[in-house]
Amino acid sequence: MQRLSPATCFRDRADEAWLASRRPDAAKGQGAAMAPDAPRPGFAAPVERFAPAETRQEGRIDGPPASAPTTPEATGSSPATEATEETRQAETTRGGPASAPPQCPEATGPERAPAPAPTEAPTEPPRQPLTARWLARQGRETVRATLAALTDHEVQGLPYLFEFWAHPHQLPPQGDWRTWVILGGRGAGKTRAGAEWVRAQVEGPRPRDPGRARRVALLAETLDQAREVMIFGASGLMACSPPDRRPTWHATRRLLEWPNGAVAQIFSAHEPESLRGPQFDAAWADELAKWKKAEAAWDQLQFALRLGDDPRCVVTTTPRDAPALTALLGREGTAQTHAPTTANRAFLARGFMEEMQARFANTRLGRQELEGLLLDAADGALWTARTLDHARARWLPRLDRIVVAVDPAVSTGKASDATGIVVVGATTQGPRGDWMAYVIEDATVQGASPDSWGRAVIEAARRHGASRIIAEVNQGGAMVGTILRSIDPNLAVTCVHAREGKVIRAEPVAALYEQGRVRHLHGADLRKLEDQMLRMSVTGYRGRGSPDRLDALVWAVHDLILAPPAPPAEPRFRLV
Repeated sequence: MQRLSPATCFRDRADEAWLASRRPDAAKGQGAAMAPDAPRPGFAAPVERFAPAETRQEGRIDGPPASAPTTPEATGSSPATEATEETRQAETTRGGPASAPPQCPEATGPERAPAPAPTEAPTEPPRQPLTARWLARQGRETVRATLAALTDHEVQGLPYLFEFWAHPHQLPPQGDWRTWVILGGRGAGKTRAGAEWVRAQVEGPRPRDPGRARRVALLAETLDQAREVMIFGASGLMACSPPDRRPTWHATRRLLEWPNGAVAQIFSAHEPESLRGPQFDAAWADELAKWKKAEAAWDQLQFALRLGDDPRCVVTTTPRDAPALTALLGREGTAQTHAPTTANRAFLARGFMEEMQARFANTRLGRQELEGLLLDAADGALWTARTLDHARARWLPRLDRIVVAVDPAVSTGKASDATGIVVVGATTQGPRGDWMAYVIEDATVQGASPDSWGRAVIEAARRHGASRIIAEVNQGGAMVGTILRSIDPNLAVTCVHAREGKVIRAEPVAALYEQGRVRHLHGADLRKLEDQMLRMSVTGYRGRGSPDRLDALVWAVHDLILAPPAPPAEPRFRLV
């Protein structure tokens, strides 16, 4: 007797449950047929790899072929479940419960009515994939009916149907690609996605049937990380595999072996030469962005991917500005998916996200490790990510002076440069070498008219109680001061003119950061300002456009900390 796969049974049971819920008297427990004009949804099987390709017809999975072995060992079922299946099929044959209404026999004899004219067959609505995400959006009755219709065999297989539970970023992208890069924050589900992709490559419809791949390379920074994360980790291959398909670990050979004969061998990125000789038709590389010998290890892995019709590789990594990762993302044949840590928060420890947001929100480290974003850094940068992360201030002391610096844009419009507006305060008690600056807000505006950016400057000054506005007048000349004084004539405005280049002006301020004398207020959104700071190098700005935010910051810190003090007033005598 043929045994349906868990995915097929689950899909078909869902269809039956939906049909039952559509019957007019379903609530009374009667088995009346569904109205013929009631639409029936088509459910796509969540996992098609559990059934042979020959049985997939018109998007449905109909079970194994007649010539397939039907022993419990081959099908993954027990005699008890086989008997249950035979009973259910026998009931259907005898006219018992079925998923479709019975057909009435045609009338015969002289009173037979003429056959109606042929009409175009109604088209079924597109199949909706049956996933946990979809089921969670359904009504309570549909959810209860769908789950109640599952047999014990189907319930046991459901935890291992990854396509049912997966987030969109954990599923392979469509199209012709050679490398799939999964970028994500910490705990976003990257390791689970990599392990499930390997499963999809090596597993066949039944435990002993061959899959698409027979030889897989598992590459991590060290052998310990490959073993403890990719194989035995909480989301590794052993934890994700159902009991009848779980591979065997051969420690002395550093090799996994599946029941169908497929094998996966672990390698260390510290030893690129170990990839010479072996050959594979699939590979999984974990945390490529932190490999010390990333370029050499990746090149050797590509030489080894030479088996099969379409050898492919999946890369799971938290993004870093590593040359190997940057080059891979820009290469033709690379597909990419991305997700922040919050995408998987339902499976993380309670309070984890709140703690991480409290510590790393609006920081460069948080954008990389939690949001999973690839941030660029210029060679010879005046500021580094480590410097900025160490410059966080969780609270503000009592400030002696607060200024607002503005670097006006020359033109207006979406394509124009931004008008940099930065608010900075300082403590100026004690010796000058003990003075500290605190960056409070980045109030920069984009494409604003002179009146609009002028009002944004005045509002920032009032919001923080600034005593002075520092305005660069290289572009606008005396007009800059005139605009600001016309809006609020009571605020003091100091107009400054840049005589040195941007790098020369920025270097003394960068030195203050290295001394720990400039801090960024924790919780303030300074991400775009910090991006410009990281792109300022000793040879110039490496970003697009002008670093307007950085220019404003430099002027503010220079006025508060670096500007020479005004000479003391000399006593004057008046003769009368």
